Amino acid sequence: LAALRPKPWAPDRAAALAALAEFRARNPGPFAAHYVSDGVAHASAPAADDFAPFAAALAEGGALTMARAEAAPTRLLLPPRAEADRLALRVAQLPLPGATTATVLARTGDGRTLASASVAFAPGAREGEAVLELPIEIRNQITRLDLEPEAGAGGVVLLDERFRRRPVGLLAGTDTNADVPLIGDLYYLDRALSPYAEIRRGPLDQLLARRLAVLVLADRDLSDPRELEAVARWVQEGGTLIRFAGPRMAERPDPLLPVPLRVGERQLGGALTWERAQPLAPFPEGSPFIGLAVPPEVTVERQVLAEPSAQLSQHSWARLADGTPLVTFENRGAGRLVLFHVTAQAEWSNLPLSGLFVDMLRRLVALSAGVTGAEGDAMLAPLEALDGFGHLGPAPPAAAAVAASRIEATRPSPRQPPGWYGAPGQVGQDAAYRRALNLSAGVAPPVPAAAAPRGAAVVGIGVLAAERDLGPWLLAAALLLLAIDLLVSLGLRGLLGWRRGGAAAAAVGLLFLTLPALAQQGEGSPALATRLAYVRTGDPAVDETVRAGLVGLSDFVNRRSAAALADPIAVAPGQDDLAFFPLIYWAVLPDAPAPDAQAVAALNGFMRNGGIILFDTRDEGSGEGYAPGARAALRRITRDLSVPPIAPVPDDHVLKRAFYLLQDLPGRFAGGQVWVARDVDRANDSVSPVIIGGHDWAAAWAVDERGGNPHAVIPGGARQRILAYRFGMNLVIYALTGNYKGDQVHVPAILERLGN
Repeated sequence: LAALRPKPWAPDRAAALAALAEFRARNPGPFAAHYVSDGVAHASAPAADDFAPFAAALAEGGALTMARAEAAPTRLLLPPRAEADRLALRVAQLPLPGATTATVLARTGDGRTLASASVAFAPGAREGEAVLELPIEIRNQITRLDLEPEAGAGGVVLLDERFRRRPVGLLAGTDTNADVPLIGDLYYLDRALSPYAEIRRGPLDQLLARRLAVLVLADRDLSDPRELEAVARWVQEGGTLIRFAGPRMAERPDPLLPVPLRVGERQLGGALTWERAQPLAPFPEGSPFIGLAVPPEVTVERQVLAEPSAQLSQHSWARLADGTPLVTFENRGAGRLVLFHVTAQAEWSNLPLSGLFVDMLRRLVALSAGVTGAEGDAMLAPLEALDGFGHLGPAPPAAAAVAASRIEATRPSPRQPPGWYGAPGQVGQDAAYRRALNLSAGVAPPVPAAAAPRGAAVVGIGVLAAERDLGPWLLAAALLLLAIDLLVSLGLRGLLGWRRGGAAAAAVGLLFLTLPALAQQGEGSPALATRLAYVRTGDPAVDETVRAGLVGLSDFVNRRSAAALADPIAVAPGQDDLAFFPLIYWAVLPDAPAPDAQAVAALNGFMRNGGIILFDTRDEGSGEGYAPGARAALRRITRDLSVPPIAPVPDDHVLKRAFYLLQDLPGRFAGGQVWVARDVDRANDSVSPVIIGGHDWAAAWAVDERGGNPHAVIPGGARQRILAYRFGMNLVIYALTGNYKGDQVHVPAILERLGN
């Protein structure tokens, strides 16, 4: 059982029921079953219940014990809705009797938290929503959403290109009629792109002053050398320029075109004429439009023609039925030039009136992010997969590819686990085309499973009684047995008279009287054992996390060193005596008040006499934005404390080599700065009285009643948790032994003096 790990897909109880029936056919005798359930119906239809028939089949075989975790709420982070200026976050849950909240963290690919949103649930609610509003440049950096504090594949949503809004600039030949309904140069472009991209308008220099993914020019004349040079430089640096033809371009072609053009245009009734309007041909292989259906009613009556050449077909992404290019392209530096040989309004073609026009523009905007146009039946291979804990890793060997057109309808399974799927990038593109397969997109919202069958025993998971230290009682019992053994030995030898017997009985009675006091003394007095302490914050969840973290750290230190740390204790500065503790952990809450005068005096005395306070704001590095306001609260708390000047921990500091040799000091989060006293104070063996950071070390050290780690470590996973424990070991050794490692720098001088 200890080796079992959760899987990132819903259980298939129908298949389990069939397997159970096959087993019963071979083994008709009775059996006992112990079934661990999450209390959720996992049928594909939301109204169905796949739990009841499977549980009934188990109960028919004999004794059935149902184990359920009743404490933690069952929640599912659903894919968000990408709206024009925000992401609408959605979380589904099993209904709870009281009001609850959940937190959704928005993270980048390297694990940094850019923003968070709180989702509120009314009593009995099945779904809650929140809004995440971010500037488009920051929003496009988000690659995943994480549901806190729940961990698992159901609490993770990966965000691919479907959730991003690329900034697109629109510029017409003239501004006077650009937005005139039905005939304006930008009328159809704006309506085709605005649901999927951030549209920007304005003069060319203002558009290029900000980060821009795509620039669309509708028959815009680039005869001005300054404009031509600015746009050319922008394309060379990676921009995608989409141009639409028109009378101005037909008369004065410029160098920023993917193919050379003939002067003039081809039109019905003109010098270069068709007998009839031309429909579109199917899109060729290698085109980003491959897989899009070509409506037969879309026709072209007029266009600008490309000069014939041997390489013209290699630069064509769309053609007419007679083979003339309709959309041509050229890679220019790190960017790309794309030309529609028709206008952006319906004057030369009815293409802008069709849905194909919208789909073609969406594909081109996606290309601006370095994404290929892999659609239709293109097979996407598994790149990375989520495990049951919501961590990304290599895809399992059994994972199979999935068609791009079917990925949204794919239900995660052992053959297609949730994660990233993609196809190799085409020539001239920087990255592979990636699509996300999310667990929550392929399963129904959580529905309570049916009640356990009659006669089944129901037990809870995660409700184990707290541990109790039996050492003092066992020691007292051993002393009692020793006294009884002494009395029996004396009695067998005939050495017990009534006087000696009375004295022995009095001794035994005194022992009975001292047993409770002896046991009570061993249970909690800080003066009788070395232990760590933490400041009581008033937030039960934070205090429990810190307590569990110090318990886990104490156990780690006890198993790997000669230290013997007892269970940690919560303290209130100014009320409890702090002199018994070498180290105090202080988790800084955003709304933490400043300590009163009595608490300030106690804390200053603690630091002056050699104690260390570790301030943890829980918002550094990959946890940035997790606890907004914590840094201001830290300044408020330490305003009246005797905190010495601080500086980042140098590479040669004792804190990085007191036990383990460490380069970084991560916790649950990594990448932030850790601060210690800048100057050396010989009065306390040069030990820094304060250590300040925001890596949420307690959450990384925390262990639950079953010995597991309840909090995910971001982004380094198991390796980062090991480093967090090692930093904790160095911290405890530093607090217990001072600067003894620093004294080793004097060893060469001492040996040299001894040699002389």
